[in-house]
Amino acid sequence: MQVSLDQIETAGFKALERHGADAWQAKEVAQAVRRAEETGNVICGLYYLESYCVQLQSGRVDGQVSPQITRPRPGTVRADACFGFAQPAFAKALPEAVAAARDSGVAILAVANAHTCTSLGYFTEQIASQGLVGLGFTNASAIVAGPGGKIPVLGTNPIAMTLPGDGAPAMHADFSTAAVALGKITMAKAAGETIPLGWAVDSDGNPTTDPEAALSGALVSAAGPKGWAMGLLVEALAAGLTGSVLSRDVKGLKAPDGPPHGLGQFYILIDPNAAGGDLAGRFASVAEAVAQEPDVRIPGVPRRQLDPVDVPDALWARVQELAG
Repeated sequence: MQVSLDQIETAGFKALERHGADAWQAKEVAQAVRRAEETGNVICGLYYLESYCVQLQSGRVDGQVSPQITRPRPGTVRADACFGFAQPAFAKALPEAVAAARDSGVAILAVANAHTCTSLGYFTEQIASQGLVGLGFTNASAIVAGPGGKIPVLGTNPIAMTLPGDGAPAMHADFSTAAVALGKITMAKAAGETIPLGWAVDSDGNPTTDPEAALSGALVSAAGPKGWAMGLLVEALAAGLTGSVLSRDVKGLKAPDGPPHGLGQFYILIDPNAAGGDLAGRFASVAEAVAQEPDVRIPGVPRRQLDPVDVPDALWARVQELAG
């Protein structure tokens, strides 16, 4: 079934509001769902809507809370989501963080005690739309074991980065430090499909192609020890610098009930003119070199802009039920 982005956003808003989010929070989250579908990021779009709604009703996420924004230092902005959604907390803090970056050259935005932000790149592209370099880090429920291990310690712990460009990002990347996003495992299980070797190990630490065994075991890091090190760095920034929960202390992100996620997101905003360099010119030269080979491209250039979007019939029917 083909569904327009306007229909997706409207249905998402109605579903969230119907299950307990106030209008402002529902609007911010519905816009994130819309953007995920627009760029083909189905794992972070309508696929996640039912979980949002169920957890609004169970109390795992507070859809009525007002995020608390403070600026403890000239280049530091803190947004306490107060166990609500990450999207409204970020939206409320972003203007202050942009101002801090323009004043100081570099600023940090720490979002604490938040529900999963789902698509981290959704936030860094908003930073880049203000003419700033955006770097983002967040943790998640523990599902990744260290190289040679079998006990999950880290979440998929993604990193996102967006470079500003002329009307569109010059580069946009959003990737898990695990070998794969957890959603791809759960989608493979739901579809009755196997997964490639190299994504996960079972509960005994053996490589597996069975998504159910993977979910009972652990994912592995991307690029082995290198991805493991990056995942640890993300954990330190997202949990340590924001004062939020560690991956190992978060129940599964889509579990219907239980304690709030309480996760952290950590963003770095950089004014590309702060140090007197020439980011646009230098990166344009890199882009010219990349363009010499037709099969090579810069991540996120160009980004997909889908409208309407292909949505599985069963999923859209469920969205309609959630929206009433």
